[in-house]
Amino acid sequence: MDMIELLKLLAVLLVVLGVLVFFLIYRPKKIKEKKIVEKKRKERFSDDYRSLKDLVLIIKNKKSTAEELQEALDLIIKHHGTIHPKLGIRAHPDFNIYAEVVMRICRHPNTNKNIILKFDKELRARNEEYSREINDFLMKGLESRGA
Repeated sequence: MDMIELLKLLAVLLVVLGVLVFFLIYRPKKIKEKKIVEKKRKERFSDDYRSLKDLVLIIKNKKSTAEELQEALDLIIKHHGTIHPKLGIRAHPDFNIYAEVVMRICRHPNTNKNIILKFDKELRARNEEYSREINDFLMKGLESRGA
């Protein structure tokens, strides 16, 4: 009689252990959540996504080719093209990054008029309230380039 009860207890413990191992390995809720998070991340960060700082570094590099410049500027417009709204009459502090990009692209030795005009046109179209400031920095950049 004691042996039968001991075998029953052992069988129950093995079933409980099996259920715990199953939940430890599969964790269905966390797997689903992880897949959802990864899917959202892939949608947000496509293969061509790069941070604004990385793209500015490409523009700062004097050895960047015209194709690299064009790609970097296209990615800036695609992923970072909208500047925060103005703070009253003042420009948002993040505008300084875009002003630097405009001036650097004008001064870059491998740039051309098509690259500058396309970036200027697209940046102004997305940020109409900064049109005047963008124009000012564009003129400063072109004037600093020299003849």
